[in-house]
This record gives sequence, C-alpha cells and structure tokens, in this order.
Amino acid sequence: MSSGLLLFVILAVLFRLVLLVVSVRHERALKRDGAIEIGARNSLWLMLAHIAFYIAAVVEGCRRGVSIDTVSGAGMVLYVFGMAMLVVVLRLLGRFWTVKLLIAADHVLVTHPLFRWVRHPNYFLNILPELAGFALALHAYATLIVGLIIYAVPLVIRIRQEEAAMRTRFANY
Repeated sequence: MSSGLLLFVILAVLFRLVLLVVSVRHERALKRDGAIEIGARNSLWLMLAHIAFYIAAVVEGCRRGVSIDTVSGAGMVLYVFGMAMLVVVLRLLGRFWTVKLLIAADHVLVTHPLFRWVRHPNYFLNILPELAGFALALHAYATLIVGLIIYAVPLVIRIRQEEAAMRTRFANY
C-alpha cells in the first residue's frame, strides 16, 4: 500500500475515533438524563461489522499493494462526502447523535429538510458512502461487495428499530 493510502487509512481511523468519543460523551449524558437504549445487541453487531469492514478493506488493500489512482481517488472523494454528511447530521441532531439508538425523555423530532429528503441521512448519506469510499480507495472490491451485504443485515434491523421507536415517541413521525 502506498504511503498516501496509508495516510488516508490513518486519518480515516482517527476521525472515526474522535467521533466515537463524541458519541460516548453524548450517550453518557443522555443516559444520565434517563434516555432508553433500544437494540443494544444490534448496535454491537453494527459496531463489529463496521470494524470488520475497515480491517478487511485494509488487509485486502495491503495484499493488492495499491497506490493512489483514479479509483482510489474517487473512493477518497466518496469517503470525504460521507464524513462531511456525518458532520452535518451530527450538527443537526446535536446532543441526540450517538452510534447507539437512544431515545431521550426530552427527545425532539428533527424536521430539517435533509431528514425529509432522505429518511435516514446518517445511514444513506454517511455510512454507505463512507464504507464504499473506504473500500474503493483501497481497491478492496471483495470487501465492498461481501462487506456491504453483511453490513446490510444489522443496518436494516437498526433502521426498523429506529422507525418503530420514532413512531412510538412521535405521533407525527
């Protein structure tokens, strides 16, 4: 793997770790204020699938000995788009954003147009572009196909759990 792609991987992992710290901080505050976690087991599966995807993509990229080219450049652009969307979603959700599914006692329904245009922007504009971009940047085509299929299972479960929780909490959802 080229030094440019190695730097990309390091920065991607560091960025995700920083956001994990933000998530944990939000989670602790929400739970302290009485938030209820939904789907804890599935959240664990999502986390493991995310980590496994990153590891598989890095291993596949190392085995291929890839360097930066048009495909990896496009993958990095897609990845950056996903991360930018994550920052947007984080700013819109504020203290309610976590990697877990938590419903706070004072939870408010975010009605920003982004959430009307894309039902789950965190998943469809952040996570899917992030994973696809990461795999493409590393030419990890097997990881892209197999990994996204595997990741889809807990992601669909999460979306169903979130939909049910939001319908229960908000009459106008």
